[in-house]
Amino acid sequence: MKQLSFLWLAFLGFSLSAQNVKLDYYLPDDVTYNPNVPKPSEVIGHEVGEWHVTHDKLVYYMQKLAASSDRITIEDRGKTYEGRPILLLTITTPENHQNIKSIQEQHLALSEAGSSSNTSDMPIVVYQGFSIHGNEPSGANASLAYAYYLAAAQGQKIDELLENMVILLDPSFNPDGLQRFAYWANTNRSQNLNPDSNEREYHEVWPGGRTNHYWFDMNRDWLPVQLPESRARITTFHKWLPNILTDHHEMGTNSSFFFQPGEPSRVNPLTPQVNQELTREIATYHAKALDKIGSLYYSEENFDDYYYGKGSTFPDVNGSIGILFEQASSRGHIQESENGILTFPFTIRNQFTTALSTIEAAKNMRAKILDYQQKFYADMRAEGARNKSKAIIFGDSKDATKTWHLAEILNRHKIKFHELASDVSISGKTFKKGYGYIVPLNQKNPRLINTMFEKRTTFKDSLFYDVSAWTFPLAFNLDYANLSSMSNAGPQVTNFQPREGSLDKKSNYAYLFEWHEYFTPKALNKILQKGLRAKTAKSPFTLEGKKYDYGTIMVPVQNQTLDSGQLYNFLNQIAKESGIHISGVSTGLTQGIDLGSNDFDPIKKQKVAILVGDGIRSYDAGEIWHLFDTRYEMKITKLDTDYFKSVDLDKYTDLILPSGWGNNILDKKGAEKIKDWVKKGGTVIGYRTVANWFKTSELMPLELKVDTLVAKNIAFDQKSSFSGAQVTGGAIFEANLDRSHPINYGYKNDKLAFFRNTNIYLKPEKNSYDNPIQYTGNPLLSGYISEENSELIKNSVPFKVSRMGKGRVILFTDNTNFRAFWYGTNKLLMNAIFFGQMM
Repeated sequence: MKQLSFLWLAFLGFSLSAQNVKLDYYLPDDVTYNPNVPKPSEVIGHEVGEWHVTHDKLVYYMQKLAASSDRITIEDRGKTYEGRPILLLTITTPENHQNIKSIQEQHLALSEAGSSSNTSDMPIVVYQGFSIHGNEPSGANASLAYAYYLAAAQGQKIDELLENMVILLDPSFNPDGLQRFAYWANTNRSQNLNPDSNEREYHEVWPGGRTNHYWFDMNRDWLPVQLPESRARITTFHKWLPNILTDHHEMGTNSSFFFQPGEPSRVNPLTPQVNQELTREIATYHAKALDKIGSLYYSEENFDDYYYGKGSTFPDVNGSIGILFEQASSRGHIQESENGILTFPFTIRNQFTTALSTIEAAKNMRAKILDYQQKFYADMRAEGARNKSKAIIFGDSKDATKTWHLAEILNRHKIKFHELASDVSISGKTFKKGYGYIVPLNQKNPRLINTMFEKRTTFKDSLFYDVSAWTFPLAFNLDYANLSSMSNAGPQVTNFQPREGSLDKKSNYAYLFEWHEYFTPKALNKILQKGLRAKTAKSPFTLEGKKYDYGTIMVPVQNQTLDSGQLYNFLNQIAKESGIHISGVSTGLTQGIDLGSNDFDPIKKQKVAILVGDGIRSYDAGEIWHLFDTRYEMKITKLDTDYFKSVDLDKYTDLILPSGWGNNILDKKGAEKIKDWVKKGGTVIGYRTVANWFKTSELMPLELKVDTLVAKNIAFDQKSSFSGAQVTGGAIFEANLDRSHPINYGYKNDKLAFFRNTNIYLKPEKNSYDNPIQYTGNPLLSGYISEENSELIKNSVPFKVSRMGKGRVILFTDNTNFRAFWYGTNKLLMNAIFFGQMM
């Protein structure tokens, strides 16, 4: 009984402390504070850590703070998908602010050719960002106290620090996700805080607050730069080239605190060894600071420095030092853990403490780190000059838009590139002027270019925290090659503008456009939604001297809802908006199938739905939603698993089932509902783990190739490494295409690179024409796969289609829409939508 009383009193003490923490709990007591600078509670109405700060309150406080302090300027760098501001605070002394442009220019000069700048009196630049995952909120909440400290602290210590430093403070990397999670945590908060891990407060509803509006994990987008939040911070990064960038995260409740360096064997080989040595030295400051407040921590375990698309790793290939912080998460206000009761204020204090230890390290190591950056870029230029390859050429002679979007990424990373001087053929590939670019390697950072274009298949370690491959031209399905000279280069692109399409002439007979261009699905959808008739060619043909490929779209002029003049104006506008080229033709007589041939199939207007909610992987669903909504401007109806049983599926032509958790995506009644709908003519399209559900629900007969690996001579403490080595976390594989099959319309080559992060391997069908996509006998292009899985993937198939009554069941074992930058396979889903009934 005494023990129970003690535990209750202990809990009561923790609960009260979590509710009554004051700002002093976080702040150092070795300085005084300016009373004219407002404390967070005076602006947002509660103490830091008492409630989860909503993004609107966070913005309001930062604006008030900037207005009250001559150490801070604030800028709005753009808007999220939900219209929230993407803020940046620049913090330094008032004197430095008066010379901020000169300081920035001098800092950037360290990275320029022939730099001999003296770093002894130069300020160091530190970029500190918080909570890129919205439901890892201790970082963003810590930014309240941290910004206050930087604005209000007084005395020689803070003056000396800010004199020698420019701090770029990003209080919330993910405004939309933070707002979503704060709403959840606050609306489920009790007056008497309850640490029971079963409490609803600690179990978010789907999709949770981790992601942004379209359910993307934005900590994977630093290199591809596809999202507005990413584009804002990458602009800031290249505008300043900060010396240190910190990325404040959370992890499981039963953990402690992690800071880099991570696993020594899992560092990208393009990262200089000195980078890791400096990271290790900075880590001693974190250890000392956490020792002082008695917080448990660890380093050089679990987390890696391999994928350059993460915030803590991206700086490492840019002459900077990226540092990941991972704090055990309370996931609300107070929760039980293996390390005792974990309070929200405690998690905030650890983030605040390491934010301070970072700038202390930066101050003391300033000259050393600045010299490292200067030497890094000098070494990079020497490396580029020595490289036997002088440039990389890339493009698609049939798709200027897709080519442009890869160049857009280069442009965002300040990488120089040139137009082609003329058409050229290299290694059997044709690169067409206006449809390709040349990237010189002898420029500021050739290593950044290499990480985007290289293929790598050998590794020190077999475990990866994230993907092991991201080769951009493969992701975009572009031809590319290394060049020994710049002789084919035209002028450097300095005014990079989006491409605009065209319609060549008015026709009274028909209009044609090939299916190759990236935005042809956008154009076709607008045509069909207008109520116009369109058909697709099942065979190639030649008309008026131009060759047209499989999948060419024909829009006849006669018997349309628009007269010939209206149709011309409408299609002209569609061509410009979609960036495609439409040809007007005056005859239906061709070499090959004539335009009136039965080998032109009519295309119906599509109405597409997607299953979301519990059981569905939100990342996969969000990628598809984003593709339809922002790229192709196609309406897509999100159907939640919670009310799926009551939905009338007859309203829809297509239903997409993204990858889910386990085999129970829908119950037996849900499966029967889909079967009945498919039999009446619907098309269901499943991804990745849906393969198992299709099989068990008898929607599609499947034969899987299964691994029979058994552990031998593996010790217990090697168990995790043994099983982890079998994970295909993200690699790139080559498949053969049957271009005559409707699933492959719009692809000019007979091979295609696929991104794969599953171990689902399907046996091919007996008839070759039933295997329109099949992995080659040696398919690995880039990335890691175990020897066992390497055998299983050979000659397997990542796509299957089967008929059920009047409808179709379609399966992709791979993610064709990965992280919004895998442009090269996006069209496969569109082909399944528009041409599914032809398969």
